[in-house]
Amino acid sequence: MTDASATPAWFDISTPDSERARKFYNEMFGWNVLALDGTYALVGAPDSPPTGGIGQAGPDSPYRGVVVYFPVDDVDAALERAEKLGGKRTLEPVDTPNGRIAAFTDLDGYNIGIKSSS
Repeated sequence: MTDASATPAWFDISTPDSERARKFYNEMFGWNVLALDGTYALVGAPDSPPTGGIGQAGPDSPYRGVVVYFPVDDVDAALERAEKLGGKRTLEPVDTPNGRIAAFTDLDGYNIGIKSSS
């Protein structure tokens, strides 16, 4: 088990009104907001690669709110480990342009994301 990093790799804000949230966080923190489509935008500090995203939460969304993604060597293996420890998967592993991701709830029901470290 080499998944030892406690440094977040990504964050995601899932909201019922992504346009409003994009405007709020842009004005609050000065984040650059790059809308990929009407449902998801990449965000980050000016002149830096994106470090997170803001997405439109719908009825089939795996979660709402802020989720922090932590880097792991193997998303599928880490998700299985979370389930063996009592976590419940909320987002099946999926490949994205920024790496493979998945999400689960911890023992208290909080959403945690995992992202491939490579």
